[in-house]
Amino acid sequence: MQLSTPARILGGTVGVGAMLTAPALAAAPGTMDVTVNIPRLKVAEYHMPYIAIWVEKEGAKARTVAVWYDHDMKANEGTRWLRDVRQWWRAAGRAMTFPANGITGATRAPGAHKISFTRAQLGAAAPGRYVLVIEAAREVGGRELLRIPFTWPAKAGAGGRAAGTTELGAVSVAFR
Repeated sequence: MQLSTPARILGGTVGVGAMLTAPALAAAPGTMDVTVNIPRLKVAEYHMPYIAIWVEKEGAKARTVAVWYDHDMKANEGTRWLRDVRQWWRAAGRAMTFPANGITGATRAPGAHKISFTRAQLGAAAPGRYVLVIEAAREVGGRELLRIPFTWPAKAGAGGRAAGTTELGAVSVAFR
């Protein structure tokens, strides 16, 4: 009695490269941890910044992974100023409906804020080079945009850093 049937390949062969790549992708880190520092500014009229975080890959549409804004304002009025996060708005924001499930979040106070994204949330299905983009815009304030390139699949412990000068502080990325 035969307990298993040998696999048959119809119409082609599987190369050694394909067999070695699949386990490597499965072992790759599945989570990206992003730490965003919002500086405490000494200004007369302080408003917490609207922040958008998205992923870009050459030849693909930008994928928004987080938008922090005043989403709980009456009549969804907080969306009115999302277009002030200009680069994100042009790349992906104008095509979205708000509040966006799993993406929308409240504005954040000054300090360090850690947010984690899965591989699926990042849209990093295909191996290659990606860029994590963080943009902040503040009412009666300025704008700032930071870019952190990364390669997928990433190695555990790999990451990147960028430092803002006004609206954003240090931003770091780590994979686990």
